[in-house]
Amino acid sequence: MFSTLYTSVFPLVKEKYPAKVQFILRQQIQPWHPSSTLVHEAAAAVLRLAPNKFYDFSNALFEHQKEYFDVNVVHESRNQTYKRLAKLAGTTGVEEDKVFDLLEVSDKPGDDGSLNIGNKVTDDVKLMANRLTGVHVTPSILFNGILENSISSSFTPQQWEEWLEKNVV
Repeated sequence: MFSTLYTSVFPLVKEKYPAKVQFILRQQIQPWHPSSTLVHEAAAAVLRLAPNKFYDFSNALFEHQKEYFDVNVVHESRNQTYKRLAKLAGTTGVEEDKVFDLLEVSDKPGDDGSLNIGNKVTDDVKLMANRLTGVHVTPSILFNGILENSISSSFTPQQWEEWLEKNVV
């Protein structure tokens, strides 16, 4: 679905509905896939450093998603996966070193002696809980804040155009 949105629907909306439709990608962490948190943390780092590159990074991440599936990260450390994610962010014009700086988890206790210190986007990720909006599967579309179940992941650009013509006033 993201590829269809990114390559076909976003340009259509920009052309036909520039002041009427805004897309907001709300990340949905899937905790049953341990690497899901890591890729969402990388997206949060990109969003913090270069908000204008967030959709470009998201597109690159979807194009390379299999590289971050469970079986492809199981034998690397968390920081090694972060390094690869930072490098991917670098391909979209975001400074790789700055992304990694936000993602890296130190092997030293925090100043107060705490051992579960997370990284510099841990607090950002805590805000990515979407269950209260009714989101239980991905992808999910909300229109004017309401879950829109008629839109599926297989929606074509033509179906998007028809839906937008019908629903955007």
